[in-house]
Amino acid sequence: MRSLLLDGSAPRFDSVAGVVEWFGAMQAQDLGSGLWSLGVRLPDFTIADVRAGLERREALRTWPMRGTVHFVPARDARWMLELTGVKALAGAEYRRRNNGLDEATANRAVDALAAALTGGNQLTRAKCLAAIEQAGITTTAQRGYHLLWYASQLGVTCIGPNIGTEQTFVLLDEWAPNPNRPDREEAMATLATRYFRSHGPATLKDFAGWTGFGLGEARTAIAAAGPDVVPVEVDGTEMFAGPQAAGIGPATGVLVLPGFDEYLLGYKDRSLMVADDHVQAIVPGGNGMFRATIVRDGRVVGTWKRKSASKTKTVLDVMPLVTLRKRDHAAIAKAFEGYERYLGQRVEFG
Repeated sequence: MRSLLLDGSAPRFDSVAGVVEWFGAMQAQDLGSGLWSLGVRLPDFTIADVRAGLERREALRTWPMRGTVHFVPARDARWMLELTGVKALAGAEYRRRNNGLDEATANRAVDALAAALTGGNQLTRAKCLAAIEQAGITTTAQRGYHLLWYASQLGVTCIGPNIGTEQTFVLLDEWAPNPNRPDREEAMATLATRYFRSHGPATLKDFAGWTGFGLGEARTAIAAAGPDVVPVEVDGTEMFAGPQAAGIGPATGVLVLPGFDEYLLGYKDRSLMVADDHVQAIVPGGNGMFRATIVRDGRVVGTWKRKSASKTKTVLDVMPLVTLRKRDHAAIAKAFEGYERYLGQRVEFG
C-alpha cells in the first residue's frame, strides 16, 4: 500500500506529473476512474486541479501496453509505445480483418487523421472520425475505434484532455515535443524500476503481465534495473520491490478507490488484496469491468458506485462484502470526505 501511494507513510507528491512518473503508467481506460486514481493520491487536489495538470501536459493518455489506455509521463510516451505498445500491433491484422480493413486503408486513415490534427489542432472523437470519412474510409461499427487506436498505437496521435464530455485527439509529436530517448536497456530498466517501486512487492509474473513482456524480457528488465529493484521473499514466494519498501508494517485505515485502479489491475495475482469469493462482485462475469472498491487495512471489504449526480451533490450506493461494524461504517463515511473534497460537492448515500 505504501508503494501504491495509498498508505500514510507513502511518499507525497504535489503534481500529477509526480504521481504518474512514480508509477510509470496508470490505468486510465475509464477517464473518471483515472482522474480519481490521481485524486486519491493527491489529497489536496480537486478534480479541477487534476484536470489542470493534464491540460499542462504533465501526463497524457495513450495505449502504452496491452492495448489498454494509461496515463503516462508525456515525454516518455514515445519510448513506451516503441518498447511495449508495439506488442499490441501484432494483433492489428486480426482486428483489421474483423473490421473489413486492410493495412493500406488503415494507414491511409492515419494519414488523413494526422493531416487534420497538424498545426496544434485538438479534435473531438467525432471530428476525427469525420476527417477519416472525408478521406473515403467508413468508420461505422468498430472500424472507427480501431482506426483511432491504431493511429495512437503507431505513435502518431494520443488522447488529449476532454472538451466538455467529449474525448479528443492530438498529434503526439506536437503535444509532447522533445521526448525522452533512452536506449532499449535503459528503457527496460526504467520500466522495471517504476513498476516495482510503485507496486512492490510483486512477482515476475505480475511485472510481465503488466508490461506484456515475456518472462525472459521481464527478467532482463529487472537485471537492467540493478539495485533499484531488490528481491524479497513473501510467504515463501520470490518477489521484487523498490528499496524503499523495506521495514514497512501492516497497512491500516479505510480507502475508497475507483474501478480500474492500479491497486488491483497492476497485478496478475490479486489474492493479497481480495478474497477469492469476492472477485465476482468486483468484476461481475469476469468481463474486465472493475467496480470501485472500499479497502480496509489493505483488503477489499466492499464496492461502491455513483447512483446519481447533480450540480450540488452526488449520491452513492455502498455494497459491503463483509460484515461491517458501526465503527467501520463511520470510517467509510470519513473516507468519502476526501472524495467529497475532490468533487467539490456534497456526497450522500442512497
